[in-house]
Amino acid sequence: MSVRRSTLIALSTVLLAGASLALAGCAPTVSLEPAAGANDPGCAEISVRLPDAVAGEEKRVTDAQATGAWGSPTAVLLRCGVPPIGATTKPCVNVNGVDWVLMTDPAAKTIVYQTFGRTPATEVVIDHVAGVSDSSVLPEFASAVSTIKQTQKCLSTLDTDVTPTPTPSS
Repeated sequence: MSVRRSTLIALSTVLLAGASLALAGCAPTVSLEPAAGANDPGCAEISVRLPDAVAGEEKRVTDAQATGAWGSPTAVLLRCGVPPIGATTKPCVNVNGVDWVLMTDPAAKTIVYQTFGRTPATEVVIDHVAGVSDSSVLPEFASAVSTIKQTQKCLSTLDTDVTPTPTPSS
């Protein structure tokens, strides 16, 4: 092998390694724990449809199955395969055909939403300190989450038919 060719190979290797380090340094991998049901085929359907950006924040690499992260620092996290919740009195909002239950105090700095009526369930964590809002985050996931069939819907008291039971006369 010629000296010139050896030099070119060495230079190419150094440039490639440098580029890899530079790219990796921009946004390190986000370490997450997979949900118990992360291996559900439905989570794979969601994972391949996750958006490249959420609320203006770029997608990052995660180290756990059926997860997603956006922003640097991380502003939004997603985990598919969390245990579905049943009937609840917690606030529920329908965003683009997906029912989301607010699992935490709405005034908290970091809030958690979970899908309702879909199995596997999906959880989204939003860091309000990072400057993203619920209304800019949740719509971004409608297309991916909608691949899971909805079997139940959130109801409000206005959706129920409450007929007073007559009291027996004495």
